[in-house]
Amino acid sequence: MPKRVDPDVRREEVADAVIEEIAAHGLRSITLARIAARSGFAIGSIRHYFGDTLTEVMRFTLSVLVQRAQNRAPELPSDPATRMINLITFAAPTTEQERKENTALVEYRVLGRTDPEIGAEIAAASVAAEAAIRSILSEFLADRAVDEEALRREALLLVTLTEGFSLSSALLSAPLQESDVRAVVTSSVQRLRDAYPITDRSAPTS
Repeated sequence: MPKRVDPDVRREEVADAVIEEIAAHGLRSITLARIAARSGFAIGSIRHYFGDTLTEVMRFTLSVLVQRAQNRAPELPSDPATRMINLITFAAPTTEQERKENTALVEYRVLGRTDPEIGAEIAAASVAAEAAIRSILSEFLADRAVDEEALRREALLLVTLTEGFSLSSALLSAPLQESDVRAVVTSSVQRLRDAYPITDRSAPTS
């Protein structure tokens, strides 16, 4: 009997070939012929799983990239400070595979400026990441005198730090060092907390 092929596994293998090709030559270099050469699959096989156009391959690869980025952090601890530090640290690309995936995702984000469908998917992932950071930050600063506007700005700062790691990694030829990332994030989170006084819960309320 012929060996049964899992279509989900095959589609993800094609996505991996696209990621490798983007990391090596850029997103706009992608063609079915290049994907076939890198993956070892015939163009007809790729079309069997994705249809006759390149668009579906590119959309699927983006969904794989977003899902992998979201899944980088393992189960997060209950302590909000450690949770915040881990969330941002694990989001940073610190392995060669993560660097390649991050480089591809950065190129998709640039393409999303002029492609409404890709832009919408990128925006949805960004909104979810920002909401997660703000939620943890709100818990982390629960005992501090910080208003909603300051909370919004501090969340923006941490999002910008996360995106800075992503962009710098895409421009480098080697992954970031996890120890460096963790040290920077830990220092930033501690300075943020120290910037606000502890709430005086004993003060009378009017």
